[in-house]
Amino acid sequence: MRKPGEPIYLRKHMLGLAGSILSPIALLGLYELSMGPLRFAVRLAVGLGIAALAGIALYFTCRASAKNEPS
Repeated sequence: MRKPGEPIYLRKHMLGLAGSILSPIALLGLYELSMGPLRFAVRLAVGLGIAALAGIALYFTCRASAKNEPS
């Protein structure tokens, strides 16, 4: 049972979080398979950018359903 004030996390929250974590790895891997290798600095910058955008998208799509349980 949840404690009072503990946030409610649904399956879609966990899938969205996993997607935002794995998307930079997958997208950069697909790019390298099709186009060729990238420098480390480019991989780092693009990976951080993709992760930041995915995190912002996750925040805006799931914030309403992740509110705390009413007491």
